[in-house]
Amino acid sequence: MARLIPNSPLAGLSGTLGKQIVFKQYAHGTVVSKYPDMSRVKPSPLQLVYRQRLKEATAYAQRINRDPVLRAEYAKGLKAGESVFHKAKKEYLEQFKKDTTGL
Repeated sequence: MARLIPNSPLAGLSGTLGKQIVFKQYAHGTVVSKYPDMSRVKPSPLQLVYRQRLKEATAYAQRINRDPVLRAEYAKGLKAGESVFHKAKKEYLEQFKKDTTGL
């Protein structure tokens, strides 16, 4: 990892550049590093379950967001700055909170 000097034009950047370079922000300043290679990382069975749930929640929220009638229904109780998409996603995921088995 390389540290950038504070007055560098790249100081303050964060994110990735072409899936090759990563800019990270820490207390001491900006750090540049190589993009991580996650191809050899094997997710645990529980991670796979949670990833699948998140995919399903996203698909559910997208369906609601695309349907004008459902979107209007979900938008009724929202405060300023809240999103129909996030409300629908949260609603979908909360059904699993009652599950005490861990899956």
